[in-house]
Amino acid sequence: MAIKRSKIFIIDTNVILHDHRCLFNFEENDVVLPITVLEELDKFKRGSEQLNYNAREFVRLLDELVKDDLFNGGLPLGKGKGKLKIETGKTFSEKLKTSFREDIPDHRILAITEWVKENNPKQKVVLITKDINLRMKAKSLGLDAEDYKNDKVVNTEIFDRGVNVRDKFDDVLISRLYEDRFLPLADACFDKDPTANDYFIFRGINASALVRYDAGARHFERVDKKSAYGIKPRNAEQTFLLNALLNPEMKLVAVTGKAGTGKTLLALAAALAQYDIYEQIMLARPIVALSNRDIGFLPGDADEKIRPYMQPLFDNLAVIKHCFNPRSVEYSRIDEMEKEERLVIAALAYIRGRSLSNSFFIVDEAQNLTPHEIKTIITRAGEGTKMVFTGDLHQIDSPYLDHQSNGLAYLSDRMKGQELFAHVNLVKGERSFLAELASDLL
Repeated sequence: MAIKRSKIFIIDTNVILHDHRCLFNFEENDVVLPITVLEELDKFKRGSEQLNYNAREFVRLLDELVKDDLFNGGLPLGKGKGKLKIETGKTFSEKLKTSFREDIPDHRILAITEWVKENNPKQKVVLITKDINLRMKAKSLGLDAEDYKNDKVVNTEIFDRGVNVRDKFDDVLISRLYEDRFLPLADACFDKDPTANDYFIFRGINASALVRYDAGARHFERVDKKSAYGIKPRNAEQTFLLNALLNPEMKLVAVTGKAGTGKTLLALAAALAQYDIYEQIMLARPIVALSNRDIGFLPGDADEKIRPYMQPLFDNLAVIKHCFNPRSVEYSRIDEMEKEERLVIAALAYIRGRSLSNSFFIVDEAQNLTPHEIKTIITRAGEGTKMVFTGDLHQIDSPYLDHQSNGLAYLSDRMKGQELFAHVNLVKGERSFLAELASDLL
């Protein structure tokens, strides 16, 4: 019987900035931390963003573990875990010098990975990095390199498909749904139980019905087409989304879909429609600086700096206001809520520390958040708060997140089946035919 040998994983800086507790996720395998990584973490310790928090928390964690063993044989990470070792800088091999002439942190990490591999011939050595380019560089040197997969979503089909449709459904049962509003699961002839808050279109020969599955009551409930603060749903998916947004029992809603499907607009309209239920409506989005330049480079004060990033949220608010006469109660109510700060639009970093009790909290562009950031935000929810996360998984701006590892996908995957959670994927664009065509073809 072959003896299973543990592996050695070399950790890149971006893995730590993504998950500050990553050291404990490699099971019985050993973990090597290049000294260069500690040098890079110093640059991220100051700031209010999540990656700054992760850098500080990791350094504190390392300080608790620090012993001489970290630089010698390695320090055990716990029962059933491997050892952690910090490896100092190594001389570049001729192959590395010839391939990459610059002396930069990435190349120093490669030099350490190469050295560890040569000095541990009986163990598999793998560089773990979320930097695709660094993985390619490593492989060009004959080194194994992988992405950090601990929080990756395996099944991403739910983010590509549209509405669940049950064709050839019994017209008699559809009639019962319209008469009684509810249909027991046992009568619907499902092979297996649907997931809590799954939405379906039941199509018969002469009739159809939109329904939601109530897992607690084990029955299907008919979904009515309702408008919200002047905004009417234009398709079945939008109808389902408004049903989830207007249901006070669903405290957490994830909305995915390409640009122009109405994700943010419907979320904001639903929030305004429930102005008398929630004390405050908050809209936020993460700021992803362009060309690796922080917003500090932009002119003006703090509000002027972030205004361009928040403009899409103000645009959605303007669309809703234009549904009403400027002298109407609904139009005036929006202005009053903004003045009284009952309606707040701000950068996510500015809102994180605020109280989230009895609030309708919308986080836009959530695909640019890490799983840990999503968790941090949700765990701040107080009594009476509803949270909505919207985003397009095909428009991820963070260089270290992808279709499987972003926080919005992670949230939808992990919360699936919980009775207080609903996920709706919008497929059909409703902005314009031109926008829909461009989204599909370009």
